[in-house]
Amino acid sequence: MTRDHEKSSGNVFADLGFPNSEQELVKAKLTLQIFRLLKDRGVTQTEAAKLLGTTQAQVSALMRCRPVSVSVGRLMDFLTILGQDVEVSVKPASTRSRAEQGHMSVTVPPA
Repeated sequence: MTRDHEKSSGNVFADLGFPNSEQELVKAKLTLQIFRLLKDRGVTQTEAAKLLGTTQAQVSALMRCRPVSVSVGRLMDFLTILGQDVEVSVKPASTRSRAEQGHMSVTVPPA
């Protein structure tokens, strides 16, 4: 039997060979949470832009889950504006990877 798929690493951006794949996954998870919060509020893109202090075009990109020109820090700002607590934790890399660079991750509550 021929195998026509590969097992995922858990990061689709890494699987597709994107540079900065961990940062892209962090941005995607934060963006998804912003999307959910805005959908739950039922606001228009124009209203969301005013609330977040950004443009309607940037909100449109967020709502399509394409935060191309938005930093992780700005996404965290949006979450706090939307009434969310954002916690950043910094710790030494695991012992097996101390010689390597550390890793980024984000955890959001389930939908």
